[in-house]
Amino acid sequence: MSKKQFNEEQKKAIKAGDGPVMVMAGPGSGKTLVITYRVRWLIQQRKIHPSHILVITFTRAAAVEMKRRFLALNGTESTPVTFGTLHSVFFMILRHAYHYHAGQIIQEETRRQYVRKCIESLELEMEDEKEFITGIIGEISYLKGEMLSLEYFHSNYCSDEMFAKIFREYETRLRQDGLIDFDDILVFCCELLEKRPDILAMWQDKFRYILIDEFQDINKVQYRIVKMLAEKRRNLFVVGDDDQSIYRFRGARPEIMLGFEKDYPDVYKVVLGINYRCSAQIVEGARNLIEKNHKRFPKDLESYRGKKEPIQFETFDSGFDESIKIAEKIREFHKNGIALEDMAVIFRTRNQPRQLIARLMEQNISFTMQDVIPNMFQHWIARDLIAYMQLAGGDRSRKLVFQVMNRPKRYFSRQMFPDPQVDFGMLRQETFGRPWLYQYVDS
Repeated sequence: MSKKQFNEEQKKAIKAGDGPVMVMAGPGSGKTLVITYRVRWLIQQRKIHPSHILVITFTRAAAVEMKRRFLALNGTESTPVTFGTLHSVFFMILRHAYHYHAGQIIQEETRRQYVRKCIESLELEMEDEKEFITGIIGEISYLKGEMLSLEYFHSNYCSDEMFAKIFREYETRLRQDGLIDFDDILVFCCELLEKRPDILAMWQDKFRYILIDEFQDINKVQYRIVKMLAEKRRNLFVVGDDDQSIYRFRGARPEIMLGFEKDYPDVYKVVLGINYRCSAQIVEGARNLIEKNHKRFPKDLESYRGKKEPIQFETFDSGFDESIKIAEKIREFHKNGIALEDMAVIFRTRNQPRQLIARLMEQNISFTMQDVIPNMFQHWIARDLIAYMQLAGGDRSRKLVFQVMNRPKRYFSRQMFPDPQVDFGMLRQETFGRPWLYQYVDS
Protein backbone atom coordinates (compact mmCIF):
# COMPACT_ATOMS: atom_id res chain seq x y z
CA MET A 1 0.00 0.00 0.00
CA SER A 2 1.37 3.40 -0.91
CA LYS A 3 1.66 5.80 2.00
CA LYS A 4 -0.19 8.37 -0.07
CA GLN A 5 -3.13 6.09 -0.73
CA PHE A 6 -5.43 5.40 2.18
CA ASN A 7 -8.55 3.30 2.27
CA GLU A 8 -11.78 5.01 3.31
CA GLU A 9 -11.65 3.90 6.94
CA GLN A 10 -8.07 5.10 7.34
CA LYS A 11 -9.09 8.48 5.93
CA LYS A 12 -11.97 8.70 8.41
CA ALA A 13 -9.63 7.98 11.31
CA ILE A 14 -6.95 10.45 10.20
CA LYS A 15 -9.43 13.27 9.64
CA ALA A 16 -11.76 12.63 12.57
CA GLY A 17 -12.90 15.77 14.35
CA ASP A 18 -12.51 16.77 17.99
CA GLY A 19 -13.84 14.67 20.83
CA PRO A 20 -13.37 10.99 21.67
CA VAL A 21 -12.38 8.70 18.79
CA MET A 22 -11.92 4.93 18.97
CA VAL A 23 -10.10 3.20 16.12
CA MET A 24 -10.42 -0.59 16.15
CA ALA A 25 -7.36 -1.62 14.21
CA GLY A 26 -7.04 -5.23 13.13
CA PRO A 27 -3.56 -6.73 12.66
CA GLY A 28 -1.62 -5.37 9.70
CA SER A 29 -4.20 -2.64 9.10
CA GLY A 30 -1.78 0.31 9.15
CA LYS A 31 -2.49 1.73 12.60
CA THR A 32 0.98 3.27 12.99
CA LEU A 33 0.51 4.95 9.63
CA VAL A 34 -2.86 6.30 10.76
CA ILE A 35 -1.48 7.68 14.04
CA THR A 36 1.49 9.45 12.43
CA TYR A 37 -0.65 10.96 9.66
CA ARG A 38 -3.30 11.91 12.22
CA VAL A 39 -0.69 13.91 14.15
CA ARG A 40 0.48 15.62 10.96
CA TRP A 41 -3.13 16.39 9.99
CA LEU A 42 -3.78 17.99 13.39
CA ILE A 43 -0.70 20.19 12.97
CA GLN A 44 -1.11 21.13 9.30
CA GLN A 45 -4.88 21.22 8.84
CA ARG A 46 -6.18 21.99 12.34
CA LYS A 47 -3.24 24.29 13.18
CA ILE A 48 -2.71 22.60 16.55
CA HIS A 49 0.66 23.50 18.04
CA PRO A 50 2.83 20.33 18.17
CA SER A 51 3.63 20.89 21.87
CA HIS A 52 -0.06 20.33 22.68
CA ILE A 53 -0.06 16.79 21.21
CA LEU A 54 0.75 13.67 23.25
CA VAL A 55 1.27 10.25 21.64
CA ILE A 56 1.38 7.31 24.05
CA THR A 57 2.64 3.79 23.32
CA PHE A 58 3.15 0.81 25.61
CA THR A 59 6.84 0.14 25.00
CA ARG A 60 9.85 2.41 24.69
CA ALA A 61 10.80 0.75 21.39
CA ALA A 62 7.35 1.51 19.97
CA ALA A 63 7.58 5.14 21.10
CA VAL A 64 11.01 5.54 19.47
CA GLU A 65 9.77 3.95 16.24
CA MET A 66 6.60 6.06 16.20
CA LYS A 67 8.63 9.23 16.66
CA ARG A 68 11.14 8.16 13.98
CA ARG A 69 8.39 7.57 11.45
CA PHE A 70 6.74 10.89 12.24
CA LEU A 71 10.02 12.78 11.84
CA ALA A 72 10.68 10.99 8.53
CA LEU A 73 7.18 11.87 7.39
CA ASN A 74 7.78 15.54 8.10
CA GLY A 75 11.41 15.64 6.99
CA THR A 76 12.62 17.09 10.31
CA GLU A 77 15.12 16.03 12.95
CA SER A 78 13.13 17.06 16.03
CA THR A 79 9.57 17.79 17.06
CA PRO A 80 7.75 19.40 20.03
CA VAL A 81 5.20 16.55 19.87
CA THR A 82 5.54 14.37 22.99
CA PHE A 83 6.07 10.68 22.21
CA GLY A 84 6.39 8.34 25.17
CA THR A 85 5.22 5.36 27.14
CA LEU A 86 2.62 5.68 29.85
CA HIS A 87 5.31 5.30 32.50
CA SER A 88 7.62 7.90 30.95
CA VAL A 89 4.82 10.46 30.59
CA PHE A 90 3.51 9.92 34.11
CA PHE A 91 7.04 10.06 35.53
CA MET A 92 7.54 13.38 33.74
CA ILE A 93 4.50 14.70 35.61
CA LEU A 94 5.86 13.42 38.93
CA ARG A 95 9.31 14.83 38.19
CA HIS A 96 7.90 18.32 37.73
CA ALA A 97 5.82 18.08 40.92
CA TYR A 98 8.13 16.19 43.29
CA HIS A 99 11.53 16.59 41.60
CA TYR A 100 12.08 12.87 41.25
CA HIS A 101 15.03 11.75 39.15
CA ALA A 102 15.58 8.56 37.15
CA GLY A 103 18.03 7.22 39.74
CA GLN A 104 15.16 6.87 42.20
CA ILE A 105 13.37 4.27 40.08
CA ILE A 106 14.33 0.87 41.45
CA GLN A 107 16.02 -1.51 39.02
CA GLU A 108 14.50 -4.93 38.47
CA GLU A 109 17.38 -6.86 40.03
CA THR A 110 17.38 -4.59 43.08
CA ARG A 111 13.64 -5.09 43.35
CA ARG A 112 14.16 -8.86 43.42
CA GLN A 113 16.78 -8.44 46.13
CA TYR A 114 14.36 -6.41 48.24
CA VAL A 115 11.71 -9.12 47.99
CA ARG A 116 14.31 -11.81 48.71
CA LYS A 117 15.36 -9.99 51.89
CA CYS A 118 11.71 -9.71 52.93
CA ILE A 119 11.32 -13.47 52.49
CA GLU A 120 14.49 -14.24 54.42
CA SER A 121 13.46 -12.00 57.33
CA LEU A 122 10.18 -13.92 57.56
CA GLU A 123 12.01 -17.30 57.31
CA LEU A 124 9.67 -18.30 54.54
CA GLU A 125 10.65 -21.47 52.69
CA MET A 126 9.60 -22.25 49.14
CA GLU A 127 10.41 -24.88 46.53
CA ASP A 128 11.57 -22.53 43.78
CA GLU A 129 12.81 -19.19 45.10
CA LYS A 130 13.18 -17.63 41.65
CA GLU A 131 9.64 -18.52 40.62
CA PHE A 132 8.26 -17.48 44.01
CA ILE A 133 9.91 -14.05 43.88
CA THR A 134 8.72 -13.51 40.30
CA GLY A 135 5.18 -14.43 41.35
CA ILE A 136 5.21 -12.14 44.40
CA ILE A 137 6.54 -9.21 42.35
CA GLY A 138 3.80 -9.81 39.79
CA GLU A 139 1.14 -9.76 42.52
CA ILE A 140 2.57 -6.57 44.03
CA SER A 141 2.33 -4.94 40.58
CA TYR A 142 -1.21 -6.21 40.11
CA LEU A 143 -2.26 -4.94 43.54
CA LYS A 144 -0.92 -1.46 42.79
CA GLY A 145 -2.05 -1.36 39.16
CA GLU A 146 -5.62 -2.21 40.11
CA MET A 147 -5.45 0.07 43.17
CA LEU A 148 -6.78 -2.77 45.32
CA SER A 149 -6.95 -2.88 49.09
CA LEU A 150 -4.33 -5.14 50.65
CA GLU A 151 -6.94 -6.28 53.13
CA TYR A 152 -8.98 -8.00 50.42
CA PHE A 153 -6.15 -9.30 48.22
CA HIS A 154 -5.65 -13.07 47.93
CA SER A 155 -2.20 -14.34 46.96
CA ASN A 156 -1.63 -17.43 44.83
CA TYR A 157 1.89 -17.96 46.18
CA CYS A 158 1.58 -17.81 49.96
CA SER A 159 -0.95 -17.12 52.71
CA ASP A 160 -2.68 -13.75 52.58
CA GLU A 161 -1.15 -12.86 55.94
CA MET A 162 2.35 -13.66 54.70
CA PHE A 163 1.83 -11.71 51.48
CA ALA A 164 0.66 -8.68 53.48
CA LYS A 165 3.85 -8.83 55.57
CA ILE A 166 6.04 -9.11 52.47
CA PHE A 167 4.22 -6.23 50.80
CA ARG A 168 4.47 -3.92 53.80
CA GLU A 169 8.15 -4.67 54.38
CA TYR A 170 8.89 -4.20 50.68
CA GLU A 171 7.16 -0.81 50.72
CA THR A 172 9.01 0.19 53.90
CA ARG A 173 12.38 -0.67 52.35
CA LEU A 174 11.53 1.36 49.23
CA ARG A 175 10.58 4.47 51.20
CA GLN A 176 13.58 4.20 53.54
CA ASP A 177 15.90 4.16 50.54
CA GLY A 178 14.02 6.95 48.77
CA LEU A 179 13.04 4.71 45.85
CA ILE A 180 9.90 4.06 43.84
CA ASP A 181 9.02 1.22 41.49
CA PHE A 182 7.26 1.44 38.12
CA ASP A 183 3.89 0.77 39.70
CA ASP A 184 4.40 3.64 42.17
CA ILE A 185 4.83 5.95 39.18
CA LEU A 186 1.24 5.19 38.17
CA VAL A 187 -0.25 5.28 41.66
CA PHE A 188 1.57 8.45 42.76
CA CYS A 189 0.71 10.25 39.52
CA CYS A 190 -2.95 9.33 39.91
CA GLU A 191 -3.03 10.52 43.51
CA LEU A 192 -1.23 13.76 42.58
CA LEU A 193 -3.70 14.67 39.83
CA GLU A 194 -6.68 13.81 42.02
CA LYS A 195 -5.46 15.90 44.96
CA ARG A 196 -4.03 18.85 43.03
CA PRO A 197 -6.56 20.30 40.55
CA ASP A 198 -4.13 23.13 39.76
CA ILE A 199 -1.46 20.67 38.60
CA LEU A 200 -4.06 18.68 36.69
CA ALA A 201 -5.27 21.83 34.92
CA MET A 202 -1.70 22.67 33.89
CA TRP A 203 -1.18 19.28 32.22
CA GLN A 204 -4.64 19.37 30.67
CA ASP A 205 -3.68 22.64 29.03
CA LYS A 206 -0.36 21.15 27.93
CA PHE A 207 -1.78 17.97 26.37
CA ARG A 208 -4.87 19.08 24.47
CA TYR A 209 -4.84 16.12 22.07
CA ILE A 210 -3.98 12.65 23.37
CA LEU A 211 -3.44 9.66 21.08
CA ILE A 212 -2.95 6.18 22.56
CA ASP A 213 -1.67 3.11 20.71
CA GLU A 214 -2.37 -0.50 21.83
CA PHE A 215 -5.25 0.74 23.95
CA GLN A 216 -6.43 -2.83 24.61
CA ASP A 217 -3.45 -3.29 26.98
CA ILE A 218 -4.27 -0.39 29.33
CA ASN A 219 -4.96 -1.11 33.00
CA LYS A 220 -7.25 0.48 35.53
CA VAL A 221 -4.96 3.13 37.03
CA GLN A 222 -3.46 4.08 33.66
CA TYR A 223 -6.92 4.66 32.21
CA ARG A 224 -7.90 6.67 35.27
CA ILE A 225 -4.98 9.05 34.72
CA VAL A 226 -5.60 9.35 30.98
CA LYS A 227 -9.26 10.18 31.58
CA MET A 228 -8.27 12.97 33.96
CA LEU A 229 -5.77 14.43 31.48
CA ALA A 230 -8.37 14.37 28.68
CA GLU A 231 -11.33 15.44 30.81
CA LYS A 232 -11.29 19.16 29.97
CA ARG A 233 -11.30 18.89 26.15
CA ARG A 234 -12.12 15.20 25.65
CA ASN A 235 -9.80 14.93 22.65
CA LEU A 236 -8.91 11.31 23.27
CA PHE A 237 -7.93 9.26 20.21
CA VAL A 238 -7.48 5.57 21.13
CA VAL A 239 -6.27 2.84 18.78
CA GLY A 240 -6.32 -0.86 19.56
CA ASP A 241 -7.76 -4.28 18.96
CA ASP A 242 -9.51 -6.14 21.76
CA ASP A 243 -8.74 -9.41 19.95
CA GLN A 244 -5.00 -8.79 20.41
CA SER A 245 -4.98 -8.31 24.19
CA ILE A 246 -2.58 -10.89 25.66
CA TYR A 247 -1.31 -9.10 28.78
CA ARG A 248 -4.13 -9.72 31.25
CA PHE A 249 -1.60 -11.47 33.52
CA ARG A 250 0.23 -8.12 33.76
CA GLY A 251 -2.93 -6.18 34.61
CA ALA A 252 -4.14 -5.28 31.10
CA ARG A 253 -7.91 -4.82 30.94
CA PRO A 254 -9.35 -5.25 27.41
CA GLU A 255 -12.80 -4.67 28.90
CA ILE A 256 -11.80 -1.02 29.31
CA MET A 257 -11.78 -0.74 25.54
CA LEU A 258 -15.01 -2.71 25.32
CA GLY A 259 -16.59 -0.26 27.77
CA PHE A 260 -15.10 2.88 26.24
CA GLU A 261 -18.42 3.77 24.62
CA LYS A 262 -20.10 3.82 28.04
CA ASP A 263 -17.62 6.41 29.28
CA TYR A 264 -17.85 8.38 26.02
CA PRO A 265 -21.33 7.86 24.51
CA ASP A 266 -20.55 10.30 21.69
CA VAL A 267 -17.41 8.44 20.62
CA TYR A 268 -16.66 8.35 16.89
CA LYS A 269 -15.81 4.75 15.96
CA VAL A 270 -13.74 3.57 13.01
CA VAL A 271 -12.83 -0.02 12.10
CA LEU A 272 -9.63 -0.69 10.15
CA GLY A 273 -10.51 -4.08 8.73
CA ILE A 274 -8.15 -4.48 5.77
CA ASN A 275 -5.05 -6.55 6.55
CA TYR A 276 -2.10 -5.52 4.35
CA ARG A 277 0.26 -8.11 5.85
CA CYS A 278 -1.29 -11.57 5.55
CA SER A 279 -2.90 -13.71 2.89
CA ALA A 280 -6.64 -14.28 2.68
CA GLN A 281 -6.28 -17.82 4.07
CA ILE A 282 -4.50 -16.61 7.20
CA VAL A 283 -6.97 -13.78 7.79
CA GLU A 284 -9.93 -16.11 7.31
CA GLY A 285 -8.45 -18.75 9.61
CA ALA A 286 -7.76 -16.17 12.30
CA ARG A 287 -11.24 -14.72 11.96
CA ASN A 288 -12.90 -18.13 12.30
CA LEU A 289 -10.96 -18.77 15.49
CA ILE A 290 -11.41 -15.33 17.05
CA GLU A 291 -15.17 -15.36 16.45
CA LYS A 292 -15.46 -18.11 19.10
CA ASN A 293 -14.96 -15.30 21.62
CA HIS A 294 -18.29 -13.56 22.08
CA LYS A 295 -17.01 -10.73 24.34
CA ARG A 296 -15.48 -8.65 21.58
CA PHE A 297 -16.22 -5.98 19.02
CA PRO A 298 -17.55 -7.54 15.81
CA LYS A 299 -15.22 -6.84 12.89
CA ASP A 300 -15.17 -7.76 9.23
CA LEU A 301 -11.54 -8.52 8.38
CA GLU A 302 -10.27 -8.99 4.85
CA SER A 303 -6.91 -9.41 3.17
CA TYR A 304 -5.42 -6.92 0.72
CA ARG A 305 -2.94 -9.50 -0.60
CA GLY A 306 -5.51 -12.04 -1.82
CA LYS A 307 -5.15 -15.81 -1.70
CA LYS A 308 -1.74 -17.42 -1.26
CA GLU A 309 -0.76 -20.79 0.21
CA PRO A 310 -3.45 -22.62 2.23
CA ILE A 311 -3.04 -23.23 5.95
CA GLN A 312 -2.01 -26.80 6.79
CA PHE A 313 -2.98 -28.18 10.16
CA GLU A 314 -1.63 -31.41 11.65
CA THR A 315 -1.67 -33.11 15.03
CA PHE A 316 0.92 -35.47 16.49
CA ASP A 317 1.08 -38.05 19.24
CA SER A 318 4.27 -36.61 20.69
CA GLY A 319 6.68 -33.71 20.47
CA PHE A 320 9.23 -36.13 19.01
CA ASP A 321 6.96 -36.95 16.05
CA GLU A 322 6.21 -33.27 15.58
CA SER A 323 9.90 -32.32 15.44
CA ILE A 324 10.58 -35.02 12.83
CA LYS A 325 7.75 -33.72 10.64
CA ILE A 326 8.89 -30.09 10.92
CA ALA A 327 12.45 -31.05 9.98
CA GLU A 328 11.10 -32.98 6.98
CA LYS A 329 9.04 -29.98 5.82
CA ILE A 330 12.07 -27.69 6.13
CA ARG A 331 14.15 -30.04 3.96
CA GLU A 332 11.28 -30.30 1.47
CA PHE A 333 10.87 -26.51 1.21
CA HIS A 334 14.62 -26.04 0.88
CA LYS A 335 14.79 -28.66 -1.89
CA ASN A 336 12.09 -26.74 -3.74
CA GLY A 337 14.19 -23.59 -3.75
CA ILE A 338 13.17 -21.78 -0.58
CA ALA A 339 16.17 -20.40 1.32
CA LEU A 340 16.57 -21.50 4.94
CA GLU A 341 16.72 -17.86 6.06
CA ASP A 342 13.24 -17.34 4.57
CA MET A 343 11.69 -19.94 6.90
CA ALA A 344 10.64 -19.53 10.53
CA VAL A 345 9.38 -21.90 13.21
CA ILE A 346 7.29 -20.28 15.92
CA PHE A 347 6.73 -21.91 19.32
CA ARG A 348 4.29 -21.11 22.09
CA THR A 349 6.83 -21.51 24.92
CA ARG A 350 10.61 -21.27 25.16
CA ASN A 351 10.98 -24.89 26.28
CA GLN A 352 9.30 -26.45 23.24
CA PRO A 353 12.14 -26.17 20.65
CA ARG A 354 14.48 -28.65 22.41
CA GLN A 355 13.48 -31.69 20.37
CA LEU A 356 13.42 -29.80 17.08
CA ILE A 357 16.90 -28.42 17.75
CA ALA A 358 18.17 -31.98 18.17
CA ARG A 359 16.54 -33.04 14.86
CA LEU A 360 17.96 -30.05 12.95
CA MET A 361 21.45 -30.70 14.30
CA GLU A 362 21.19 -34.42 13.42
CA GLN A 363 20.27 -33.52 9.84
CA ASN A 364 22.87 -30.73 9.59
CA ILE A 365 20.23 -28.04 8.93
CA SER A 366 21.52 -24.55 9.76
CA PHE A 367 19.36 -22.42 12.05
CA THR A 368 19.48 -19.46 14.43
CA MET A 369 17.57 -18.88 17.67
CA GLN A 370 15.84 -15.64 18.58
CA ASP A 371 15.52 -16.63 22.25
CA VAL A 372 17.79 -18.52 24.60
CA ILE A 373 16.48 -21.97 25.51
CA PRO A 374 16.19 -22.25 29.31
CA ASN A 375 18.90 -24.40 30.85
CA MET A 376 17.24 -27.38 32.55
CA PHE A 377 20.00 -27.33 35.15
CA GLN A 378 18.63 -23.96 36.31
CA HIS A 379 15.30 -25.56 37.25
CA TRP A 380 14.80 -25.71 41.03
CA ILE A 381 14.64 -29.52 41.01
CA ALA A 382 17.98 -29.78 39.22
CA ARG A 383 19.52 -27.12 41.47
CA ASP A 384 18.38 -29.00 44.58
CA LEU A 385 19.78 -32.30 43.30
CA ILE A 386 23.10 -30.61 42.56
CA ALA A 387 23.12 -29.05 46.04
CA TYR A 388 22.56 -32.46 47.65
CA MET A 389 25.43 -33.91 45.61
CA GLN A 390 27.71 -31.04 46.62
CA LEU A 391 26.85 -31.60 50.29
CA ALA A 392 27.46 -35.33 49.87
CA GLY A 393 30.82 -34.47 48.32
CA GLY A 394 31.89 -32.56 51.43
CA ASP A 395 30.84 -28.98 50.73
CA ARG A 396 29.45 -27.51 53.97
CA SER A 397 28.63 -23.97 52.92
CA ARG A 398 25.61 -22.48 54.66
CA LYS A 399 24.16 -21.34 51.32
CA LEU A 400 23.79 -24.96 50.17
CA VAL A 401 22.24 -26.01 53.48
CA PHE A 402 19.71 -23.16 53.30
CA GLN A 403 18.75 -24.29 49.81
CA VAL A 404 17.74 -27.83 50.76
CA MET A 405 17.40 -27.98 54.54
CA ASN A 406 13.59 -27.95 54.34
CA ARG A 407 13.15 -29.82 51.08
CA PRO A 408 11.46 -31.97 52.23
CA LYS A 409 10.29 -30.21 55.39
CA ARG A 410 12.67 -30.84 58.33
CA TYR A 411 11.69 -27.88 60.54
CA PHE A 412 15.14 -26.30 60.57
CA SER A 413 15.32 -22.50 60.91
CA ARG A 414 17.98 -20.21 59.50
CA GLN A 415 19.00 -19.08 63.00
CA MET A 416 20.36 -22.57 63.65
CA PHE A 417 23.19 -21.92 61.19
CA PRO A 418 25.08 -18.76 62.31
CA ASP A 419 28.40 -19.60 60.66
CA PRO A 420 29.32 -19.54 56.94
CA GLN A 421 30.36 -23.22 57.22
CA VAL A 422 27.97 -25.74 58.79
CA ASP A 423 29.33 -28.20 61.37
CA PHE A 424 26.95 -31.19 61.29
CA GLY A 425 28.67 -32.71 64.34
CA MET A 426 27.90 -29.61 66.36
CA LEU A 427 24.37 -29.59 64.94
CA ARG A 428 23.82 -33.12 66.23
CA GLN A 429 24.86 -32.08 69.70
CA GLU A 430 22.60 -29.02 69.68
CA THR A 431 19.56 -31.01 68.54
CA PHE A 432 20.13 -34.14 70.65
CA GLY A 433 17.38 -33.21 73.08
CA ARG A 434 14.96 -32.42 70.27
CA PRO A 435 14.29 -35.70 68.47
CA TRP A 436 12.00 -34.06 65.90
CA LEU A 437 15.09 -32.21 64.64
CA TYR A 438 17.88 -34.67 65.55
CA GLN A 439 16.44 -37.39 63.32
CA TYR A 440 16.73 -35.10 60.28
CA VAL A 441 20.38 -34.04 60.70
CA ASP A 442 21.69 -36.98 58.66
CA SER A 443 18.67 -37.51 56.41
